[in-house]
Amino acid sequence: MKKTTLYHTHLALNAKMTPFGGYEMPIQYTGVKKEHLIVRNNLGVFDVSHMGEFYVSGPNALPLLQYVCSNDISKISIGKAQYNYFPNETGGIVDDLIVYRLEEMNYLLVVNASNITKDWEWITKHNALFGAELIDRSEETALLAIQGPKALEAMQKLSSSRLDELPYYAHTTAKFAGCENTLIATTGYTGAGGIEIYFPAAKAPQVWESVLEAGRAYGIEPIGLAARDTLRTEMGYCLYGNEINDTISPIAAGLKWISKPEKKCINATQIAAEIKNGTDKKLVGFLMDARAIPRSGHQLVDENNNPIGIVSSGTQSPSLSKGIGLGYVDTTFAKIGTTIGVWIREKYCPAQVVKLPFIKS
Repeated sequence: MKKTTLYHTHLALNAKMTPFGGYEMPIQYTGVKKEHLIVRNNLGVFDVSHMGEFYVSGPNALPLLQYVCSNDISKISIGKAQYNYFPNETGGIVDDLIVYRLEEMNYLLVVNASNITKDWEWITKHNALFGAELIDRSEETALLAIQGPKALEAMQKLSSSRLDELPYYAHTTAKFAGCENTLIATTGYTGAGGIEIYFPAAKAPQVWESVLEAGRAYGIEPIGLAARDTLRTEMGYCLYGNEINDTISPIAAGLKWISKPEKKCINATQIAAEIKNGTDKKLVGFLMDARAIPRSGHQLVDENNNPIGIVSSGTQSPSLSKGIGLGYVDTTFAKIGTTIGVWIREKYCPAQVVKLPFIKS
């Protein structure tokens, strides 16, 4: 099992560690609900150095990325980022990712930790047609997510760049916590605002301590991956392996907004047909009416207990103090306001399909 550079730092903070994406990662420090609310109300710092970082450059970088990515890469201006997925040839998703445009012909792709090897093999295979320059810098890159409404203000003292001038889904390269050439991006997976910073892994202990010190007066705390999951669930964000995978349609998953088949990406014909004709299943968010907590794998049913779908993610929302979930249902049950049931412990528990996100960003 791999370890990030901050592994011993997490142990010293009494973090509960667990295998995730091939790494030993902190799942929680002081408790999921407490950590979740700290991020929603103040700010917290996550070690997400297990994520993968691929650099794609050269004159053939754009043609390659237009082919393997779902969204229109040509629309990304230098200094901006874009959410994407890799479509496969059979109607599913290889992975979801963020693409940052660093320079005219230089891009950074950030992929999920559990899919680093698969993604690298995927893009390398298709690059045989294009000949772009590819570099995998996953092992040598640290990534901290500093998230929450107070993150920009608290971290300003560490940055040589004006953080409040960065628009959403933008990035700059600047000195941060004494570390030169840090990529600072207004991206994240919490819906709470903040930044993500990319820098050499060897500098991680130094930067981590500087971040905690800079944020101390603002109530910063280290946050584990369990709270990261409840935060993203409240926002209705997809998690690879839950809402999306190699067999689930991206259109059924609600990713039509980042699907641009007209640029002739992989599986463009099927994606275009599903955009036009719809899908049999749709991903929905639902709020429990009963005092019950939905979990991944629970069956979704109609009022007569007939199966209509399955829960992909579920939790007790720390912000709402209610059970919330994401799941796939037959399209006829996907309308906002529809009453559905979650089959929990051999019991029908009523819920209502609601508009995502569950809380205002």
